[in-house]
Amino acid sequence: MRHLKLLSIALLAVLTLAACSSTGRTVGENVDDATITASVKAKLAAEKMGTLTSVDVDTRERTVYLNGVVPSEALKQRAGNIAWGVKGVQSVVNNLSVKVTG
Repeated sequence: MRHLKLLSIALLAVLTLAACSSTGRTVGENVDDATITASVKAKLAAEKMGTLTSVDVDTRERTVYLNGVVPSEALKQRAGNIAWGVKGVQSVVNNLSVKVTG
């Protein structure tokens, strides 16, 4: 388990450095955004509601963007609240759609 965590951190670092060369942003800004994204995804996965793991999470300049489809308004709101609860988040744009059944 420890090796998987170290591998994940190393991969995140490589991707962040690659992203810095093309975005014109500092390494620190990209690391902050990547850390926020990873934290939001981890908290969504920990919710035990399988549908929240399918939510797409992107972060840009400490603004979290949530995209995808969820089965209820309550889950949409819950995902937004989870994102707001992550350290460093300055704004959340909840673009989640509620799946209409029937």
